[in-house]
Amino acid sequence: MFNLFRSSKTRAMSRATIERLYGAIVAQSRRADFYTDFGVPDTLEGRFEMVVLHTVLACHRLKGGDTLERSLSQDIFDAFAADMDATMRELGVGDLTVPKKMKKVGEAFFGRAAAYDAALAHADDAALVQALSRNILSTGEAPPSPEAVALAAYVRAAVAKLRATPTEILARGVLDLPDPARRESET
Repeated sequence: MFNLFRSSKTRAMSRATIERLYGAIVAQSRRADFYTDFGVPDTLEGRFEMVVLHTVLACHRLKGGDTLERSLSQDIFDAFAADMDATMRELGVGDLTVPKKMKKVGEAFFGRAAAYDAALAHADDAALVQALSRNILSTGEAPPSPEAVALAAYVRAAVAKLRATPTEILARGVLDLPDPARRESET
């Protein structure tokens, strides 16, 4: 509703910025390396989990900041929700079922965000490896796989790179994430 009070030029720039940011999230999530080298299942669920992970990482960077950063975080989440809604409709989910499924998507997103945020608060990667194993690699409580450890290292590198990115760059719609093909030991 408050968007009604902003000029159409501001709204268009903001929409374009969010489209670029969310587009970068989706493009990164679709990188083949995650599915070939990190053990992420190349399924609808696996791809969903990668979009959630990268959306959470972007929101993690922005949510504790100033008004602009918090607004960008909310707008990115809104773009994610709109994308999930549109995807369900494209997949043939009926109009009456979409709200129920969107509630589950929201619960999944916020549950994973809480798990990843809590895990990122620890200096060691044990909790992060466990959260990634459970949510993305679907390995449950099994001992950590090399893929889960590698994915945790990627997530830490992404957090560091996003933290180092000035807000002004993000506000222009630029989201620079690490190349998943490069392992930490290669940098």
